[in-house]
Amino acid sequence: MIPKNNQPILIWKAIPGLQPPTYQENVAGFACVSMPKKKRVAANVEFTPTTEQVLKHPLAVVALVPKEAALFAAGAVAGAAAKTVTAPLDRIKLIMQALVSVGTQEGVKGYWKGNLAQVLRILPYSAVQLFAYESYKKLYRGKDGELSVIGRLAAGASAGMTSTFVRFSLLFLLSDFAECSTLDVVVKMLKEEGLGSFYRGLVPSLIGIAPYVAVNFCVFDLVKKSLPEKFRNKTEASLITAFAAATIATLTCYPLDTIRRQMQMRGTPYKTVLDAFPGIIARDGVAGLYRGFVPNALKTLPNSSIRLTTFDAMKHLIAASEKEFQRIMEENTNSNEEKQDSSSSTS
Repeated sequence: MIPKNNQPILIWKAIPGLQPPTYQENVAGFACVSMPKKKRVAANVEFTPTTEQVLKHPLAVVALVPKEAALFAAGAVAGAAAKTVTAPLDRIKLIMQALVSVGTQEGVKGYWKGNLAQVLRILPYSAVQLFAYESYKKLYRGKDGELSVIGRLAAGASAGMTSTFVRFSLLFLLSDFAECSTLDVVVKMLKEEGLGSFYRGLVPSLIGIAPYVAVNFCVFDLVKKSLPEKFRNKTEASLITAFAAATIATLTCYPLDTIRRQMQMRGTPYKTVLDAFPGIIARDGVAGLYRGFVPNALKTLPNSSIRLTTFDAMKHLIAASEKEFQRIMEENTNSNEEKQDSSSSTS
């Protein structure tokens, strides 16, 4: 790693009283670039933090992890945190009428019964989705380096589809034929049902998740970006923004989720989305598209809000660790240069 203070820096300064010449064709202009004398640094000089510096600034340790790996881990942590915090809501949703009895019979721990299995199940999905979103944002940037609203929506949709594709592959391996080994599962499914058995229901799921993730992540980023600087990095602002983004995404995309569930039901009369959409309205009215909305929102909104807030906080932590690490590197560089200068002057 090359310290920043060893890199050339271009500084533009106006000279009072100096007027630029009138431009003429085939007449060269004038410019002057001055470079400071580069200090010779021994090739064997080590700039990495010492043990003492690491103990004094433990946050810098995070910067030693590759950023891609750190972001992937941050996505996993965000998913685990969201699932753990909202675990009681899952239990309450299943046994709404037994809210009091759960606490009485099983204690406070009863609200988190089975949470570990759910966390392990959500870890890869959350990690892939949030990491993929950060990666796709780089891919969809324009030539000017800026990310448009369309680019953010495309990044969110791509991340949602990528994570759903990965999740389908893992779910079939982990849930189907649980009594068999992994290799037996793969071989049996390929022989009996073909490769398509791993991705049964994938298309309806992609239709439901892609727009939701696109709107959710896009709204979150845009609202956070529009906040005043003093509020932008506060946890409370992230939580409120994430909740608003999840609410907008749920309201706009829930009908697609209803269509997905209808199409995945056995014996469904709908073959395509174009069949399901008018069919549900004709049968149940517009309200039919939002059937089950309240229970779903009670589970989805807190989960999505906590996940995005945690991931945002983890990104700030990674950025802070990089700054801390760079500061230590620069301190070591300056210290070595001072030692070299003093040794040169004495000699």
